[in-house]
Amino acid sequence: MSNPANFESRHIGPDAADQRTMLNTLGYDSLNDFIGAVIPGNIRLPNPLALDDAVSETQALKMMQAVAAKNQVLRSFIGQGYYNTHTPKVILRNVMENPAWYTAYTPYQPEISQGRLEALLNYQTMICDLTGMELANASMLDEATAAAEAMTLCQRMSKSKSMNFFVDQDCLPQTLDVIQTRAEPLNIQVIVGNPQTDLQADDVFGVLLQYPGVSGQINDYREVIEAVHAHKGLVAVAADILALTLLASPGELGADVAIGSSQRFGVPLGYGGPHAAFMATKEAYKRSLPGRLVGSSLDSQGNPALRLALQTREQHIRREKATSNICTAQVLLAVMASMYAVYHGPQGLKAIAESVHAKTTTLASELKSAGFELENSSWFDTLTVISGAKTAAIHERALAKGLNLRVIDDVRIGVSIDETVETEDLQAILSSFGVDAISGEEAELVIPADLQRASDFLTHPVFNSYHSETEMLRYLRGLADKDLALDRAMIPLGSCTMKLNATSEMIPVTWPEFSTMHPFAPANQAEGYRILDEQLNRMLCEATGYDDISFQPNAGSQGEYAGLLAIRGYHASRGEGHRNICLIPSSAHGTNPASAQMCGMKVVVTACDAKGEVDMNDLRAKAELHSDNLAAIMITYPSTHGVFEENIRDICTLIHDHGGQVYVDGANFNAMVGLCKPGEFGGDVSHLNLHKTFCIPHGGGGPGVGPVAVKSHLAPYLPGHRIMENQQSAVSAAHLGSASILPITWMYITMMGAAGLQSATEIAILNANYVAKRLSVAYPILYTGNADLVAHECIVDLRPIKEETGVDVEDVAKRLIDYGFHAPTMSFPVAGTLMIEPTESESLYELDRFCDALLKIAEEIDAVRHGRVVLADSPLVNAPHTVEMVAADEWTFSYSRSEGGFPLESLRKNKYWPPVGRIDNVYGDRNLVCSCAPIEAYAD
Repeated sequence: MSNPANFESRHIGPDAADQRTMLNTLGYDSLNDFIGAVIPGNIRLPNPLALDDAVSETQALKMMQAVAAKNQVLRSFIGQGYYNTHTPKVILRNVMENPAWYTAYTPYQPEISQGRLEALLNYQTMICDLTGMELANASMLDEATAAAEAMTLCQRMSKSKSMNFFVDQDCLPQTLDVIQTRAEPLNIQVIVGNPQTDLQADDVFGVLLQYPGVSGQINDYREVIEAVHAHKGLVAVAADILALTLLASPGELGADVAIGSSQRFGVPLGYGGPHAAFMATKEAYKRSLPGRLVGSSLDSQGNPALRLALQTREQHIRREKATSNICTAQVLLAVMASMYAVYHGPQGLKAIAESVHAKTTTLASELKSAGFELENSSWFDTLTVISGAKTAAIHERALAKGLNLRVIDDVRIGVSIDETVETEDLQAILSSFGVDAISGEEAELVIPADLQRASDFLTHPVFNSYHSETEMLRYLRGLADKDLALDRAMIPLGSCTMKLNATSEMIPVTWPEFSTMHPFAPANQAEGYRILDEQLNRMLCEATGYDDISFQPNAGSQGEYAGLLAIRGYHASRGEGHRNICLIPSSAHGTNPASAQMCGMKVVVTACDAKGEVDMNDLRAKAELHSDNLAAIMITYPSTHGVFEENIRDICTLIHDHGGQVYVDGANFNAMVGLCKPGEFGGDVSHLNLHKTFCIPHGGGGPGVGPVAVKSHLAPYLPGHRIMENQQSAVSAAHLGSASILPITWMYITMMGAAGLQSATEIAILNANYVAKRLSVAYPILYTGNADLVAHECIVDLRPIKEETGVDVEDVAKRLIDYGFHAPTMSFPVAGTLMIEPTESESLYELDRFCDALLKIAEEIDAVRHGRVVLADSPLVNAPHTVEMVAADEWTFSYSRSEGGFPLESLRKNKYWPPVGRIDNVYGDRNLVCSCAPIEAYAD
């Protein structure tokens, strides 16, 4: 009987009896013998991980609470791009805390993702309306990353020959840090100054303006934008999303790109993240817009349906020619921000903005009456007060009252007002400045008249229909019901590790000690976060064999980028800055070559052999050819093909012998924890996907965390912010990245302990091999390693089946929906295949249910193969079947309705119905629509 205090038994699906069954199927007497056959002996760890023993969920939460209690959460009026906000409780409970939303995967299979896609379309529409732009993506990692992407978009699309990029000196300082990091490897010169006096418009390819500025000032930049356009440059505007309800939009000013953060639309501060940034541009630049883009199309029945459009996963197609390595979004946070707008509507948002502005104006009036001078003559929510010799005393009084004001320098103080500010907060701020009472006079609008917004926004019915909690609750439930997430069924995606996101791991995320901390609060107030950082650093360094780690990267793509920047910095420090060749196996994840290109490296692809492993002869030849300039190799382990390569140590030694560094992509680290360590078998640096191996949920395509771990010689080159650490290689806006979700990984490791983590890895490998064995009777398994075994995932090869029958990988993927399953990863890393990763969290019951579905599909393929069914009239090509199709008065197929909708008898008791039929991707790209339909479309 399992111990109720033992979290390991809750996390791992198969119990001891199930494990014996699977081992018997595979022909092994013990789990130890089986793992010994899978893992190459030359990398197997001789000893268990030196981590603490597991504790119960209750104990772990008590320990986590003690860490949280070390954070002192003061009332912060720091601003600088981050604001306190009220998360409507209906959104908090039904989105942020709801596994139907946070356990879903990126909507690559649109038929089972219509709820999330609709929410993201709402987000894109919201951003387009507020920014005055024609096209917006489904969110970016943070505002600073969006600004860096805007810079490179301007460079690609402008007709200027200049390599200079001008940045407004009133931009957020953390944004400038990230821009400078991104610019340097690309040989872009960043010029910082006053755009109205210092800009040489004829010698820049692009400009970034802040609107309003970090000082609070609101400038009319129309003439600046016109001057840049006259010399063939482009202009990006970083805008405050709430201010845009009162201000003329960037599009109305003439901007080419608009970026910013949607954090203040109901997303907690969380010490810097995760938050959804936005990026919007003109239709003309749609193919250069990075990240995800949701568009509308039609399904097989001619009904409207949503899908990811255009450049989806462009890294996998364009690789080193990709314009960005960002392959995801901040979906869960974008959903929250969009629902904040849906719930409040345009009038509600404008009322919030007017209240914020009025309180700021009241504060300004009182401070000026008391003799203080303001540096900014206009404002929305932020004041820069010239405090002179009183500065230190004001800060001291503010801290004593439990307030954080922005430390600008010795003579200036910044104050930013947000929607949570009440009259008593204003009084406390004024008291800090030595002002006794608020006079209570009515505050006037001080936004310049020619910059006041006159255009409508959020006119679509979705933003004007769900303002009561009852209606909002039902809208959210309706969207969630359209989707297939882990709360319904196994998601067997290879390379993506969709494992249990345990409730106990999620609980601390919304604790106020973590969720309401401002990222630029004084360090001594964030002692809990420091401890969390330190303890997670120790845990993950022990698990990986590395010496130091940075949690700043907000995604695996950023982790890759940061790791390669560390390698670049290390070579430069040794006088070998010329080393710029990055070897990458042909099987690599597409973000690898894209990341290398962003670091100024030249990608040289190396071949794989017939077993899917690195071709050592080709690798040796290319390492020797490029020896003088070899910077690194990027290799995924276990390989992208799902096997443990025996020669990994030889690969590492070869690269080191030629002066290069070894980057081990941590995407498949779930197959290594407790069994082998990349830092010990030759890796110099790895990023880890905490949203894969370490239980942070995928959130429908984000948030993710991609910390970068390094050996000691690379530690000085880890990312950091000048503001916080006197370093200048920041890759994201907040120094701890998506800090508020790090407790999830801490909880997982603490509750599993060393033995539990190793057991999880072993069962992940066991589950994958069991699935491969069962499926092998009907499908070819493409690559296997030692003893014909795979690692934690297997690749089913449908190419011979397509050649023989015409049934392709998409037919199988869509038919699986009728059986209630999300499809495995399609056509990666090999076109025409399905890559399956069951994870350790799935029970034998669920594994068998999945295998039964694929084996029944094999029978349907067999019917086509032997001519019993014509392919065009097979349930395979007509899948998925909606309830509307099955219940229609007319049924035109030769197979029965039951075969279409209930291919297994068990589905009659528990059936997921996709809301749309198979979606026409070609139609969607030819008729690109990426925002909600105009209001006329809703008329009868």
